Parts: sequence; C-alpha cells; structure tokens
Amino acid sequence: MVKQYFDLFDDLYIPGRWHLERPLDESGREIQTWRFGQGEPFHVEGRIRIPVNIPGKVLDFTLLTSGPVPVVHARAAAIFAEMAPSDVQLIPVEVEGQAEPHFLLNITRVVKCIDDEASDEVRYVTPEHELPEQLGQYRSVIGMRIDPSKVGDAQVFRTWGWLAMIVSEDIKAALDRLGVTGTKFTLVTGPSSVSPEERARSRKWRELLDTAEAARDATWRTLGNLDKAVTTPIAMNDSWPAHRRLWRVIRREGGRILIVSHGLSDPFYEHREPSVGFGLELALETDVAVKNVLKGWPLLLLERVADEVAGHEHVRERVKAGLFSMEVSGKRLPKALVTGEGRVGVLLGMESRSLPRHFTTPYGEVRLVTVKALLPPEVAYLLEHGEHGQAELARRFSEGGDAHLSHVRRQPTV
Repeated sequence: MVKQYFDLFDDLYIPGRWHLERPLDESGREIQTWRFGQGEPFHVEGRIRIPVNIPGKVLDFTLLTSGPVPVVHARAAAIFAEMAPSDVQLIPVEVEGQAEPHFLLNITRVVKCIDDEASDEVRYVTPEHELPEQLGQYRSVIGMRIDPSKVGDAQVFRTWGWLAMIVSEDIKAALDRLGVTGTKFTLVTGPSSVSPEERARSRKWRELLDTAEAARDATWRTLGNLDKAVTTPIAMNDSWPAHRRLWRVIRREGGRILIVSHGLSDPFYEHREPSVGFGLELALETDVAVKNVLKGWPLLLLERVADEVAGHEHVRERVKAGLFSMEVSGKRLPKALVTGEGRVGVLLGMESRSLPRHFTTPYGEVRLVTVKALLPPEVAYLLEHGEHGQAELARRFSEGGDAHLSHVRRQPTV
C-alpha cells in the first residue's frame, strides 16, 4: 500500500484565534524568518521572543504572520522530536504571555518530489520574472501532488522549489491523537480530483491573470525601479475582481516611494474572460523615508482606501468621474493625519506631472488614480465646501508644488 503524505497548514479559520509576530533576538532585533525556509539548521545566540500580534485563542501549532515558520507547544514538539529527529530542529522560544515551553519548528530536510503531471497546475520562475536566484523553481503549485517513491525515510520535509511543509500519515495520526490545535491537513498523494477539462479552464484563467499582471508590471517599470525585494503576500478578498489583493512597490528618484494597487484591473473571477476589472489602479507616493514598507503607514492607508474602492460601486464611479474625497479608519496611522473622529481623509484623482493618468493593457485602458493623504484641517475644509473644496484643495496643492505627494509633516493648505 502506498504511503500517504499531507500538506500541513495553519488553520486560519479558527474563530477568535491568536496571531504571532516575527521573532526577536535578545537585542530586540527582528530575526529574518525567510532563513527558516532553506531546509538547513539555524543558530541564534541567546533567547528568542515571539510577540503576540493579535491576542486570542492560544494554539499548539501556529505559523508566524511574517512567513511559513511554525511555533509549536511543547507537547506537539515532543511528537516531532520523537518521530522525526533527523528532519527537524526545535529551537526554544518565549511566547508573550505564555509560561509553558514553545519552540520554533525548523524543518531541515528538503525533498524533490513534486509530481508536476499529477498536480493540478505548476508554473515555474523564468528569466522574465527577474529572480535569477529562483530560476527553475516553482512560481506556483496548485493542487499539489507528490511522488511517494521519492520521499525515502523522511517523516517531515519541505518540497524542493516550493515552501510546502509535508508530513507523513504517521505524524498526522500522532498529532490528531494528541488533539493538537491549529493544524490543517491536505492530502498530497493519490490521483488529482480535478478533471482534464477543469485543469484546462484553470490554465486559461491563469494565463489571463499572467497577461494582466505582466502588462501592469511593464508600466510600473517605466515609473522607477520595481522593488522585487519587498514582497507583499497575496491576500484573498472577494471584493477585488480576481479575488486577489496585491501591491507593488516602486523606488523613484529623490528617494520617493510609490506604492500601487496591483489587481483592481484584473479580469473578473466570475466571468473568466478578458477584461480590465474595475478599470483602475490606485497610487500613493511619498518622499518621506519609510523604514519598513510592509508595515509603514503609506501601504496601510492605501490598503484601506483600495478596499473601500473595491467594495463599493458608487465610490468607484465617483473616482472614475474625477476628484473624489473620502475618509477611512485612522487606526495605527500617524496621529498627524487622524481627525478628532479617528478618521483619515484622502483626496483621489489629483493630476501628477510624473505619473500617467492612464496606461494600456491587452485587455483595455486602465486609469491610474492618485491618493493623497490630507491633514485634519483640510478634511474639515472639504466637509464645509464639498466638491468646490476638492477643486480648490487640488489647485492649492498644485500651486505649492506638493501635488499628489503624501506627507505627514507639512503645513495645512487651508
């Protein structure tokens, strides 16, 4: 009988569950968790602390929000130590608010065993992706299947070229018997459940998305250096056309950072036909240094604006028509931007001398809409003067040379 293997995930749908942050060393510096995906032992001097990002139900198995690194309770760690001592490294950590022992689970064995033909769909990194260190590895694996004959005696391992965590049926059974919480398993052996017809439809859909994505990236490269080092994880959001929420970071002259939405012009998931989705993308640019783009206020503000645009048709229509102002939650945004009501205002659709108003894709034209952060007095001015106030603010910004740029430390224009 062929042995079964399972892809091990963190169950994100447990109600009220906790979320853990990136680990810190003794000096309080963040430990780069990508190094745990290399399939090699990892050494850190001194104790490691794990902050709690979102408090909630404590789980025995949790992936860090910063990457595919599991934190496991001592009772789960004991199973891996007993059954897979040659496959894992258990690194003691202190989890915020927890007195009981926890460990980082570093999987140190890598096996080249993905069955490309049996999997629903695999795609590879090519020279066009400008990732030479990953050339030939997998760009995506959908409906993964592995070849058990290539696994050997491994009980826990990562798949070569793709950061999946695979466990044997014996490990799964032991974790289930113990009642370890937070785990989710997907079978990766046996025939695919997808028919050839479904696979062909899926391949066509991926080709549509790839074409749209490549056209946008070509435009982003004309605006500056596309920062491939800043990788924003794909977030699923049913309000976005293809249900995927993506961003790009572009480095510009003078130390400017331009962040753009990268998916509002995707083809619609429901139709699976060529289109430009909502027909727009959003852009927020700042010339203020941002230490960590992924955690900085510009991306957080743009995320909130984009979700409002994606979720409300009347907002999209107003945005397409010209200047439009709106407010979003000010939680975790700079105090200088937050109104007395806890909101942050933005002005959308300002003209820019250095950004195009539109760009073209094989599926049609897409409007690039600028997003400018407003100061509280400017928000009050808009509430008093309405559409006339929007035009007047835009005029003052343009005259001052400030235009579409977003700043935190500046003087109000009113």
